[in-house]
Amino acid sequence: MSGIVLLAGQGEPTHIIYHGLRRDFEIARVILEDPVPRGQFLKRRLKKLGARKVAGQIFFRALMVPWLRRSSQSRIRQIMAEARLDGSPIPEAAITRVPSVNSPACIAALKALQPEVVVVNGTRIISAEVLNAVQARFVNTHAGITPLYRGVHGAYWALVENDRPRCGVTVHLVDTGIDTGKILGQATIAPTAEDNFVTYGYLQLAAGLPLLKRAVEDAKANRLEFRSAPEGKSRLWSHPTFFEYLSYRRKAGVK
Repeated sequence: MSGIVLLAGQGEPTHIIYHGLRRDFEIARVILEDPVPRGQFLKRRLKKLGARKVAGQIFFRALMVPWLRRSSQSRIRQIMAEARLDGSPIPEAAITRVPSVNSPACIAALKALQPEVVVVNGTRIISAEVLNAVQARFVNTHAGITPLYRGVHGAYWALVENDRPRCGVTVHLVDTGIDTGKILGQATIAPTAEDNFVTYGYLQLAAGLPLLKRAVEDAKANRLEFRSAPEGKSRLWSHPTFFEYLSYRRKAGVK
């Protein structure tokens, strides 16, 4: 067996997790999947959410998120420095690129590596065929407290729901559902007045990395312990629309 494999989507959160793990573990390989083609992604969203909702989400991502990111650079640098987060690119020599986590190329790469632990971040839903391709635990860091805040932007939605005690991050085993795997650890975050939709994710990475490292250690030692799920309704959350964001910001002060 070859230790740890990082199976991930592209982007800064994957870089941060890679460098965070590298401080304590040897990573045998990073398997990066290509993004979902935009047309395919939009078609799926339109079928699921409808044109009006999807249009509002697109406006939010295109107009509001870039502005929030530009205005939050100082706060992002502060969080990254305090938590020692490293967002620099992963060395290309460490990467195997595949079209999808569910592709034959990904399955072949996993079988060739035979990892002890597969750390997952930001991928498509992983098929049962992939999960059963190797004798390894698949472990994911989710930006929300499951099962209450499955999907995306769990910290933001917890604040919108005035549920600050469940504003946090979860490390869990991966199954074929959406953030439905057995819980290995959870931690809350404490956003300040300086934080917003963009910075919550950095706070979640800072809180989640220690949980992830502990889960990797336990998986390698075959001593994983599972936590009971918090009480409450399981719900799958999506991106806010442009006008939803403005409304929640004005009425509830959630940035």
